[in-house]
Amino acid sequence: MSATDPTCFNQPRLVTKKVLAKHQREGDGAVVRRCIGRSELKSLDPFLMMDDFTVSPPAGFPDHPHRGFETVTYMLQGGITHQDFAGHKGTIHAGDVQWMTAGRGIIHSEMPAGEGVHKGLQLWINLSSHEKMIEPRYQELLSEDIPSAEQDGVEVRVIAGESMGIRSPVYTRTPTMYLDFSLRPRSQVHQHIPESWNAFAYIVEGEGVFGYQNRTPIPANHVVVLGPGDGVSVWNKSSSKALRFVLIAGQPLNEPVVQYGPFVMNTQAEIDQTIEDYHYSQNGFEMAKHWGSH
Repeated sequence: MSATDPTCFNQPRLVTKKVLAKHQREGDGAVVRRCIGRSELKSLDPFLMMDDFTVSPPAGFPDHPHRGFETVTYMLQGGITHQDFAGHKGTIHAGDVQWMTAGRGIIHSEMPAGEGVHKGLQLWINLSSHEKMIEPRYQELLSEDIPSAEQDGVEVRVIAGESMGIRSPVYTRTPTMYLDFSLRPRSQVHQHIPESWNAFAYIVEGEGVFGYQNRTPIPANHVVVLGPGDGVSVWNKSSSKALRFVLIAGQPLNEPVVQYGPFVMNTQAEIDQTIEDYHYSQNGFEMAKHWGSH
C-alpha cells in the first residue's frame, strides 16, 4: 500500500451510495447518529449496524442483552464503563477499543465514565451460523497498543486488518478491516481492500473526496458505501482542515439474517428460542438470574 500511488489498483472502488447519519435517541437518553441500520442503509453484510454515539450522565446504555454477533466500541472522546453478568468490568477511554464477541449470550451495561460528553463509534459485526453460539469473549486494546503509521501527511491507526505494512493483533472471526485515517490538508491515501469484501467509510471530521479526485468532497457524518474493486483512493482537498474517517470492510457471510433488536440469528425459530432463553435465563443467559449492574 502506498499513500501516494493511485495506479496501484486494478479496479478502484467508487462511491455507490452516500447517506447522512441522522440523529436519533437510543438507550436511556443517549443520542446516536445511526450510520448503518437505518431505512436508507439497512445493513452491509457482514455489518448489521453502526452508531456514532454521544452520551452524558445520567444518560447511557443500561443493562441489555446480545446474542449472535460482535460489537466493536471505539472511543473518540471521554470514556465508557462496561460491566457484564459474568463479572467482566472495565473502562475504555478515547482511542481505546473493545471488541466484544457476544456469541451465545451477554448481558451488559455501557455507561459514561464521569461527567461531560462521551463520544464513540459502535459497530455490530455479524457472526456466521456456526459461530453464533460460541462462548463470549473480549479483546481490548488501549490506545497506545493500537498499531499506527504515518506517511506523506497520512496517519493510520490499525484497529483490525493491515495498512502501511502494519497489522492489528485483533482476531476477527468474521474477517474484517477497521482503519482510522487522519489526512492533513492536501494529502491523499490509497488503501487496498480485498476484492470480495464489502466496504464503507464514515467521515468523522472534515470532508473527503472518495474514488476519483475530481468528485465533489463529502462532508462529515456521512456514510460512503464503496462499490467493487481492490482498493480505494481518498483525497483531502482542503488547504486548512484535516480529514478524519474510518474505513471498514468485511467478508460477507451471505447467510439469512433474522434480527429481533439485540438478537441476530439465521431463522425465526432461532430468534424464538433466543427470546425464550433470555426470558428463562438459560442456554447462555444463566447468569442473568442474579445479576444487575450497579
